[in-house]
Amino acid sequence: MNNSPLSIDPALFAEEAITEETARAVAAVEAFLKTIPPIYEIGAVPVRESRKNGEGLLGMQSLSNIAEWRTINANGLEVPIRVFTPETVKGVYFHIHGGGHTIGSADSHDQMLEKLAKETNQAVVSVEYRLAPEDPWPAGPDDCEAAACWLVDKMKSEFGTQVLTTGGESAGAHLAAVTMIRMRDKHGFTGYHGANLVYGIFDLSMTPSLRNWGERNLVLNRKICEWFGDNLLPPDQYSLEAKRDPEISPLYAKLHDLPPALFTVGTLDPIIDDTLFMAQHWLRSGLETQLEIYPGGIHAFDAMPIPIARQAHARINEFLAVQVEKAQ
Repeated sequence: MNNSPLSIDPALFAEEAITEETARAVAAVEAFLKTIPPIYEIGAVPVRESRKNGEGLLGMQSLSNIAEWRTINANGLEVPIRVFTPETVKGVYFHIHGGGHTIGSADSHDQMLEKLAKETNQAVVSVEYRLAPEDPWPAGPDDCEAAACWLVDKMKSEFGTQVLTTGGESAGAHLAAVTMIRMRDKHGFTGYHGANLVYGIFDLSMTPSLRNWGERNLVLNRKICEWFGDNLLPPDQYSLEAKRDPEISPLYAKLHDLPPALFTVGTLDPIIDDTLFMAQHWLRSGLETQLEIYPGGIHAFDAMPIPIARQAHARINEFLAVQVEKAQ
């Protein structure tokens, strides 16, 4: 475990650090992706439908029997949420799914979130925010903010606790950071007890690792990320400089009064710099910062049936459980 992003072991990035099992899994993903058109050629709606039908890279995802759909109203918005309630509830984890702000859904991580709920003794609330390109910026962040406002107002009466953590994967980590900053600046709420930020994108203008990545498709590449970015922030409306607005790219925001955070990323993720830079910024802002780097991990590696995925989930659940216990 690296408690400080300033003490990263360079050996983590060496090819020898990648286990044979991880290397085989990465090769299988890369080979599979070469057999299908890239996501930007298929289009957002067909990709959503194919994933719903279990035709994506990960196949059909089974639903949780402790989860239920609800609809909440806050900030003048009606927002669907998916709620997981374990037997013991000591806190609430506000989850935001990934998918490049374009695909994904609140029920796409059911088994992971059920396990997290049970192992950390938290109810989980996952928000079904609006997606681009049909609903570009700021629709998705507005939905996440509305759900966060509802939670802050209702979690004591709904779940019997005022201990709140948050997090998400990829675009979800981006939206989790954006939402925490919005809640601080617009609503004066600084009561989060922990943040779980998994291979997030925190600079929508692209960090060097992505700019220099090229065409190799390991779930993401530069062109895929450009497509996602154009869906969210139409290029005729957002210049490169506009994408660096702190309200859009939290890497440029002030990070005071935010909670302890665990950052997770793999060494073969095109947007690894986003995590490395954001963890440094978190630390430099005087905030408790933990960073875990997994050799050979690609984007979404934690959804793969490999040891580093199990290690990452165990580490995340341990981090969240500790934050919840500290808040009691």
